[in-house]
Amino acid sequence: MSLLTTIQSVAEDLAIPVPVSVVGNTDPQIIQLLQIAQREGRDLASRFPWSKMVLQNTFTIAAAQDQGAMNSDVVAAGDFDYIIPETFWNQATTLPIRGPLSWGEWESLQAIPVTGPFPWYLIRAGHLYLTPTPAIATQTGSFEYKSTSWCETSGATGLSAWANDDDVGRLDENLMALGITWRWLKRKGMDYGEDFQTYEKRVLDAYARDGGRKVLNSTGSRYGARPVIGIPYGSWNV
Repeated sequence: MSLLTTIQSVAEDLAIPVPVSVVGNTDPQIIQLLQIAQREGRDLASRFPWSKMVLQNTFTIAAAQDQGAMNSDVVAAGDFDYIIPETFWNQATTLPIRGPLSWGEWESLQAIPVTGPFPWYLIRAGHLYLTPTPAIATQTGSFEYKSTSWCETSGATGLSAWANDDDVGRLDENLMALGITWRWLKRKGMDYGEDFQTYEKRVLDAYARDGGRKVLNSTGSRYGARPVIGIPYGSWNV
């Protein structure tokens, strides 16, 4: 589904005139639906680290504490939201980069330098800082990060807002349609309770399945079992 087909689906459900275009449309109802669609995309994206919005980033580590701006020097795509915990590594040394540090912890490490094997990171004023200061400027750092791009162009370029009718969602457009519907009903002062509850249930169900989930086994892992003597089920008579 695209932005256009999503809004058309919502319009049909709400029994309002179905538009042939959305972006640039001068109909007040369609203008309002577009703004609600923007709000729905932002809010839905911010609720969870959806798997379709988690991306890998690699960058060349500079021989300085300040590695540069997160949204240009470090993440060239410019769609950085936050680093997924425990995913930051120096690929050259195969050591994790721990953090994020609090500002107090950072200052304590500056006052009392620690030269242990594991570097630490801090994000301050949109810049990435590493301590101890890297000595080599050719190593590669990598981490998984939550992107701000919850939709994309027809050519798969990430976007943080709908820009054209043929843009498509990185998140489930059916969820977005449900979200746009209850938000529109609320704006109009109409009963939206049932639509909101349906939407919330679908969102939680979607996240519970998002990206797959490990099987919880209270008897221990099913993998990596040690070699044992197998005794078959059934009679032991020989």
